[in-house]
Amino acid sequence: MGVVNVTPDSFSDGGKFNSPEAPVEHALQLIQEGADIIDIGGESTRPRATPVSEAEEMSRVLPVIQKLIAEVRIPLSIDTMKPAVAKAAMDAGASIINDVAANRDDPAMWQAVAGSGAGYVCMHMQGNPQTMQVQPSYQNVVAEVGAFFEQRLNRLKGCGVSEEQIIFDPGIGFGKSLEHNLQLLGNLGRFRALGRPLMLGVSRKSFIAKLLGTDNAARLPAALACAALAVQAGVQIIRTHDVADTVKAVRMAEAIIAKADKAE
Repeated sequence: MGVVNVTPDSFSDGGKFNSPEAPVEHALQLIQEGADIIDIGGESTRPRATPVSEAEEMSRVLPVIQKLIAEVRIPLSIDTMKPAVAKAAMDAGASIINDVAANRDDPAMWQAVAGSGAGYVCMHMQGNPQTMQVQPSYQNVVAEVGAFFEQRLNRLKGCGVSEEQIIFDPGIGFGKSLEHNLQLLGNLGRFRALGRPLMLGVSRKSFIAKLLGTDNAARLPAALACAALAVQAGVQIIRTHDVADTVKAVRMAEAIIAKADKAE
């Protein structure tokens, strides 16, 4: 899943693709590099990000979706917390909703998803983007994220979302400390018990710098290590800004995994 941020303030590439043509050109480049899905976002979810209005978010993402849907044949995903934006994006041609606010109580998003048949990425987040990195705390982060997925699976089905629509994302960096992130990454296989696909996004995230002391531009090798280990653990979707390098890492991991236990 290649990331296209149509925002002025995203943590890694804010402002880089917020002209009318640049995000479309960037998406086409990511597809050429091997992206199977394009994830389009119009509101930053970095820690303490300033929320934007529905109208502003729609004005950023809908022209990109409308142009891409006429040119590409791969799924388009809308990265949004707002049901109205999700519905407008689906009407424009998006077929996946990537929802970082799946911890909400209001069922409006899930009702919109249920009626559409779109894929739904249910991500775990403690708090919201404004509060999530203010002393995140868990008794057992792996168990608590797993329990959240199980509870959400039942709640989503109760709202009319079919099990086949649901993808789970442990939400690396969303209300987690460095230690929490490492524990989740080391136990990704545990989340396969619910029988739904897993998505992982570690691309350029700050926990890498906290562990290794690298700046934004130097985080790629660590993200590739996470991607390869995630594939080994059974993760099916890797969300990344750096598609070409991630594709190479994933294909190598897959080739090695395919030969496991087959040596003569």
